[in-house]
Amino acid sequence: MTVDPRRLVPRTDVVLADARLAAAAATLGHAQVKALVNAAQERARRGEIAPEHVADAAAAALPAGPTSLRTVLNATGVVLHTNLGRAPLSDAAVDALAAAAGHTDVELDLSTGRRARRGRGTLDALRAAVPDATGVHVVNNGAAALVLAATVLAAGREIIVSRGELVEIGDGFRLPDLLESTGARLREVGTTNRSALADYAAAVGPDTGFVLKVHPSNFVVHGFTSSVPVADLAGLGVPVVVDIGSGLLAPDPLLPDEPDAATSLRAGAALVTASGDKLLGGPQAGLLLGDADLVERLRRHPLARALRVDKLTLAALEATLRGPTPPTWVALRADPARLRVRVERLRESLGDLDADVVATAAVVGGGGAPGLELESWAVSLPERLALPLRTGQPPVLGRVERGRLLLDLRCVPPERDSEVASAVRRAAVGQA
Repeated sequence: MTVDPRRLVPRTDVVLADARLAAAAATLGHAQVKALVNAAQERARRGEIAPEHVADAAAAALPAGPTSLRTVLNATGVVLHTNLGRAPLSDAAVDALAAAAGHTDVELDLSTGRRARRGRGTLDALRAAVPDATGVHVVNNGAAALVLAATVLAAGREIIVSRGELVEIGDGFRLPDLLESTGARLREVGTTNRSALADYAAAVGPDTGFVLKVHPSNFVVHGFTSSVPVADLAGLGVPVVVDIGSGLLAPDPLLPDEPDAATSLRAGAALVTASGDKLLGGPQAGLLLGDADLVERLRRHPLARALRVDKLTLAALEATLRGPTPPTWVALRADPARLRVRVERLRESLGDLDADVVATAAVVGGGGAPGLELESWAVSLPERLALPLRTGQPPVLGRVERGRLLLDLRCVPPERDSEVASAVRRAAVGQA
């Protein structure tokens, strides 16, 4: 008599007792590991693998970690790459996330045992970073900050904005649609390329909620252009809200044309909105900075509760504001000469692979400093390596230009250069 091989498939509990799978269940969860075991058992029943290889097949299918998100080495030369989550967090911010993961005093005064202002440490850090703001508040992203302002100040009223500043942001979202969703009406002034103070003044009336000044962020208009400075708009007698977009809190010589919160407030803006995960270099968050009474009105509106940030964001944001220089600014200020040395070493480590060292230009990205190019260097490789590098472990993302794959090390930590080299060699062997 022959034994049906399906009867030889080991029981689920026996397979789960395998040391590799038992350890994985502690980090990935019992249900996920069991599902992989069941899938391997089914493969054995179909005759695809031998019954004695069920545990091996289940172990081979284990994910690298408890989340489907994968750490990617950003070799694109785009410092704030939106598809890669924009700003990478500093080590201090990562430690803060771990500290905030359990029970915290996020809304509790331990000395009195009573309820306290939520995220007060983070708000204190933000106020210290922008002393021109007498009031500060944090919501869950930059768009949320603008929506809250429009809801509180202009629902059922008008927002005056230049036609040249009605931008479209990522994934097809358009600023006019965002603002009108709050019940506000847009009063467009000027033209695409030119707006004057008289245009704004003629539009101001009893229905005016506020004047909105928007940083175009992801495009530049050259030629016959003009716009109105915040200081001039502040003289119109209505609140001026400035959306600086990229989250630059104070002027920086590297980005001379980028609007910043401090300058806008000193010029007379009643409120500045910004993002936390762009030039600030922190977690995704929407920053509201300005007049204390106005910010308090925003904070007390019912919508503010729906836009509230969690304890993890508060912790990472505070650590970013108080801590060391975040990776975003390390990358922005990277010395081109040192980058070239790193790239040349990478090229040398690749042996006789078709690779060259080329001068290139990096960009800020993430809607920051459009048109600004940063001198940089990259390894130029055959385009066919792009896919295996993207899908390898770790994934390495470059950019393709003129049929060549460029790997710019500006955003890659120097200690991970060897991982890039190893990944390239593996990709080249797989494509041989």
